[in-house]
Amino acid sequence: MSNHSMHAVKFASMPIKASECPLVAIFAVNVRRRRLELGLSQEELAERAGVHRTYIGMIERSEKNVTIYNIERCANALEIAPYELLRAAE
Repeated sequence: MSNHSMHAVKFASMPIKASECPLVAIFAVNVRRRRLELGLSQEELAERAGVHRTYIGMIERSEKNVTIYNIERCANALEIAPYELLRAAE
């Protein structure tokens, strides 16, 4: 096994928490910022996105590693392109 392959196996076996992933944090900040821009409560956003109201709070606290499917649902509910929720502030 090559050194690169060994590293990949080692890395894959070390799961990280959603709260430790920078992209999860970027998504969380962007969801909250956009929700507030639209004047929506977490409950209103959840209803628009078709998710449970506690799920939005967990997203905004970086507690959830959101699937691509739910990124799209949140983006549609927030009237924004999905990629915008994954971009770091400039």
